[in-house]
Amino acid sequence: MLHNYLKTAWRSLMRNKSLTALNVAGLTMGMTAAVLIFLWVQNELSFDRFEPAADRIFSVSTRQTTPNWAWEGAPMLMAAAIQKEVPGIEKITRLDADNQPIFQVGNDVQFEKQCAYVDSNWFDMFSYRFIEGSAADFAGGIYNLVLTATEAKRYFGNRPAVGQVVRIDSMGYTVKAVVADPPANSSFQYHAYMPIAALLRDPQRRENGEYWGNDDYRTYMLLKAGVSADAIAARTTALFQRYAQDDQHVMREDLIPLTALHFDNHLSDSIFEHGNIQVVTIFSLLGFVILLVACINYVNLTTAKAGLRSKEVSIRKIVGAERWQLFLQFVAESLLISVLSLAATLLLVRLCLPAFTQLTGKDLSGSLSSPAIWEVLGATLATAFVLNSLYPALLLSSFKPLSVFRGITVLKVNDAYFRKGLVVLQFGVSILLMTGTVVIYRQMRFVQQSNPGYDRSQVMEVDLPYTIDPMNQSPGLREQILAMQQEMQAHSAIENVSMVNQPLVHIGSTTTGVDWEGRDTSFQPKVAQLSADANLQKTMRLQMAEGRWFREGDKVDEQNYILNETAVRVLSIRQPVLGQYFRLHGVQGRIIGIVKDFHFKSLHEKVGPLVVFNNPGWRHVYLVRAAPQRAAAAVAAVSAIWKRNFPSTPLQYQFLDEEFDRLYRGDAIAGRLVLIFTVIALAISALGLFGLAAFAAERREREIGIRRVLGATTASIGALLSREFIKLVAIAILLATPLAWWAMNGWLENFAYRVGISWWMFALSGGMALAMAVLITGWQAVKAAWKNPVQALRRE
Repeated sequence: MLHNYLKTAWRSLMRNKSLTALNVAGLTMGMTAAVLIFLWVQNELSFDRFEPAADRIFSVSTRQTTPNWAWEGAPMLMAAAIQKEVPGIEKITRLDADNQPIFQVGNDVQFEKQCAYVDSNWFDMFSYRFIEGSAADFAGGIYNLVLTATEAKRYFGNRPAVGQVVRIDSMGYTVKAVVADPPANSSFQYHAYMPIAALLRDPQRRENGEYWGNDDYRTYMLLKAGVSADAIAARTTALFQRYAQDDQHVMREDLIPLTALHFDNHLSDSIFEHGNIQVVTIFSLLGFVILLVACINYVNLTTAKAGLRSKEVSIRKIVGAERWQLFLQFVAESLLISVLSLAATLLLVRLCLPAFTQLTGKDLSGSLSSPAIWEVLGATLATAFVLNSLYPALLLSSFKPLSVFRGITVLKVNDAYFRKGLVVLQFGVSILLMTGTVVIYRQMRFVQQSNPGYDRSQVMEVDLPYTIDPMNQSPGLREQILAMQQEMQAHSAIENVSMVNQPLVHIGSTTTGVDWEGRDTSFQPKVAQLSADANLQKTMRLQMAEGRWFREGDKVDEQNYILNETAVRVLSIRQPVLGQYFRLHGVQGRIIGIVKDFHFKSLHEKVGPLVVFNNPGWRHVYLVRAAPQRAAAAVAAVSAIWKRNFPSTPLQYQFLDEEFDRLYRGDAIAGRLVLIFTVIALAISALGLFGLAAFAAERREREIGIRRVLGATTASIGALLSREFIKLVAIAILLATPLAWWAMNGWLENFAYRVGISWWMFALSGGMALAMAVLITGWQAVKAAWKNPVQALRRE
């Protein structure tokens, strides 16, 4: 029976090759786009859920309630205190990934950015596939090292990695194990792991780590089955407040489920790449909508041709076919179309996945043997099959002679109206996507071209290695660092050089340790802090609102402060501001200047209060402004100076433009994806309109022939055939415009600084849709008008 259905369905498809080609092309494009989107969505939603005990693993974060301010980590000593005093904990482990040590294998010397120091039981809590060695081997010593397979191959080629020695900073570490590369949906994307115990061999690091105000250690706990996370959080908070001597109880410890860590964006300066659940939701809807648009094509074209199959259905009924048999026959045709489209989709996914992976920055498992791909493919096929088969099969299996002539379907409505409604829906979606693309492009262009309050072009950021601790530099080393700055400044390819503790593009260091004259003691604002020298204003071309910048060589200025305009307003500094006393971390000085507000975070956030101070011991980042058109020469000059001073340490630099772009990487990726899938949706809609226009011209072939004989022009015939479709597109514009305004206004609310939504954005999208409809239907009309009218009138 099934074989007969499929055989008959294949014959029917081959009799209508053009219709079949249009259906397969549209469905293939829609399914390919949907599969790629759903793969990305599946990857985002599955973050860290592959861990066997993921529902019982929690991250410990520290929160200050006044003001509301959260850190991703916890004090180093917190883990031992919890393990000892809080019942219900099965395991607890820590991670420190704030360092970028220097790895040396032979003559290969480079910073390792993706590495972490972990406790010896790290691999007991989290699942890793060991290729060489074991977790016990790693836990058996202090100077041990675990590499991923890719990292081991990069350093040692095809040689066995276990037993090899890697020089990390000044110590030799022995490779004890090699693990498989982390999956794309893991938060822990590290290439190398070393013991925290080795890091704490440094007395200064241990002293800093044992300070209860240091929250640099990411702490994870595995709760025993049935234990309440809220109860553990309460006991952990009480423990922290006791040890940290938090008498006012403004600090607390929160437990974040591992499965929710990827979408937790409220933490300050996270070391992990976080997702946006709103973006995931939007793209989930986008994938379904594109698939829906493709299925609308199939339904429209199939139902438009339905009248031509009335004789076939009548004959089948006369010879005894039941309605359910006819229904299954037409379902088989839909299934065959879907399977053919799936085969083409598999080929396109294989071809497009590498480029899509590069675009999204996610390794989305290019192998077609990946279970995730087949799950997504199966779900997409099932969705397409259901959307494609039910209504056409019900329609085609329900023909009655009188109903066919009246144009009444099984749903007791005029089928032409149903098709028109689908066309309106299809183009409404396309207009919505086009408007979204225009708004996103405008916002991204605004971000790129907006004046942040400083000039970031041609500025190179050069980081001193963390082994040169900025807080404990010896006098000789500090003089060497300053001498390097002067040598750079003297080079003809370099316009100016400044030293700061962090670049202006993203100032992450904040504090509540500020005080000033007239402060309400209950007011503890969070203030960003920047250590800068006397050259920063000139290097970054900052503008002063009042007062002055620091002066070179002025020792008094090392205890003075500069506030931005927002800080003066938020802190309610009394007038006159200049000359007022101000304290930072207990160091008292005077306010000597007010710098005009500049953006030191992304445009998603409003400019916050900032205090600039002049402490040389904090500074460990050079900001080097190249002379106009001499960026390459400036890089060469800095490299030569660096090599003379730190011959065994590789130079680590980047341009501020690159760091600025990283702030908006997620937004830029979302914008490019929306653009690509908008083009796909438009192409699918164009295919459907092309098929419907061709069918309309074919159905009215005799009418067009008569009109031509009576003297109708090509233009009048084009207007006759185009008028109906243009009306439908116009209705789609009217319905989609308010929805597009609502959706894009909601998206723009994520930015503190944003473009406005103008009428021309909707006019542009609607005009493009109308132009496409006119071109497609006009071409079909011209083809019909150019045919010999005599041949059309000779038929029947």
